[in-house]
Amino acid sequence: MEQLPQSDEVKSPAPQWLRTKKRLKSRFRHKDFRPGQEQVIRRLLAGQSTLAVMPTGAGKSLCYQLPALELPGTTIVISPLLSLMKDQRENCERAGIHVAELNSALSPRLQSETIGELEEGRTEILFVTPERFTQPEFLASAAGTKVDFVVVDEAHCISQWGHDFRPAYLEIARGLKALGDPPVLALTATATEAVAQDICESLGRPQMKVYRRPVNRPNLKLLGQCHLTAAEKTQAMVRFLSERPGQSGIIYTSSVRACNDVQRALRAAGVDALIYHGKLKTAARTENQDLFMGGDARVIVATNAFGMGVDKPDVRFVVHFNFPGSLEAYYQEAGRAGRDGLPAECLLLYLKRDKSIQSLFLTGRYPSTEQFAQVTSVFESAVGAALDMKTLAAKLGDEFPAKKAKLIVSLLHRAGALARTKAGAYKLKKNVTSATAAEKMAAAYRERAEKDEHRLNQMIIYSQSAMCRWEKIRQYFGERKLTKPCGHCDNCVGAAGREPKAS
Repeated sequence: MEQLPQSDEVKSPAPQWLRTKKRLKSRFRHKDFRPGQEQVIRRLLAGQSTLAVMPTGAGKSLCYQLPALELPGTTIVISPLLSLMKDQRENCERAGIHVAELNSALSPRLQSETIGELEEGRTEILFVTPERFTQPEFLASAAGTKVDFVVVDEAHCISQWGHDFRPAYLEIARGLKALGDPPVLALTATATEAVAQDICESLGRPQMKVYRRPVNRPNLKLLGQCHLTAAEKTQAMVRFLSERPGQSGIIYTSSVRACNDVQRALRAAGVDALIYHGKLKTAARTENQDLFMGGDARVIVATNAFGMGVDKPDVRFVVHFNFPGSLEAYYQEAGRAGRDGLPAECLLLYLKRDKSIQSLFLTGRYPSTEQFAQVTSVFESAVGAALDMKTLAAKLGDEFPAKKAKLIVSLLHRAGALARTKAGAYKLKKNVTSATAAEKMAAAYRERAEKDEHRLNQMIIYSQSAMCRWEKIRQYFGERKLTKPCGHCDNCVGAAGREPKAS
């Protein structure tokens, strides 16, 4: 993995690049590129795989949409959420791109028609979920067409093991091989050097070059209040909103219960806030998101289920009522403010007991040693026979969490303990027992848990720190130290309307 300097460019032939810049204006209505876009696009047009780490609002989508028009074949975009696909598809259609999506929400007839268009080479951009991309049937269809490059959106998901982790992300490298190893563009707003290395290795491209934009966003003012009681935290949130009438914003909580409590507190204070969390019915979630995105509701209270796909430019504030488990998560969520480049504020409220909530999440995040043993012993008792996930689930029983089973299988496969058949089933490799398979996972398991605990501690330090907040974030992501106060955090310039916090 090589870090590219910000000035790095791959020179394209002058006539080709002139045509590309004309399309930038005619199709996307942009006079020029945003910082970083040109470097990434030039690399992609030259067929060079790249991991682009660019903050929210930097215009990551253009980095694949424009090259997709320039190249003759199909661009496959692996995207984790249907709402994100919908937003990206609409942007592509406005630019006159022949785009399609393939996911479980489509009827069998529409899925068949989409595959037919792909096989005939009529699709310029195809959006798929990571689960669909790794299906043998899809790969067989895609292998028959010209794939110019594959985009892995929200690539930081590759380096996560949490409850919302998508095991299929670990199988993307296998899918790329089935397509003849086309160039890859991996996109994310955040990645430490360790996470970037993990992404590159997981995609089977350890030497893939990394292009980074600075994390600093001068239009975002970072604010924080710590050492609060529960009552003071609610009062601080209500006061913050009352001082910003008419502004649109997101309030993040760590749990469904907290989400409901905050909504009730806001409504009692006269703020008609909507709600969004994983336990709401799909129709209610969709309706609330559409009302917020369309401007019919100015405030939404949400868990981290509301995140990727939030392309609302005029979010003027993001409040973290509970702090998240890492600075990566915080930066991702806070960064949803001010996408239009205008001033916005990000307020973090810190209550000591919030740490226990995140610690509890960490405890339940990983499969237990017993769960690893159960899965591996089932494969061992199969005596070399291949098991698909449905058969494995039946042998494990209804009480075994399906997501944990998928994660264990993906990790054992990645560790070399399981072999995958062409039909998508798995079997224990020869000379591998359940005991040795568990040993293969033990070190990685402990390492991940320790890293998560370290990330949580860094989040706590940030919450209570009196140092420049942007400096702390830059430091965390491995960037150079600022030479002067940032001018847009409370620790550097103070926060109007409240007493300075204790440090």
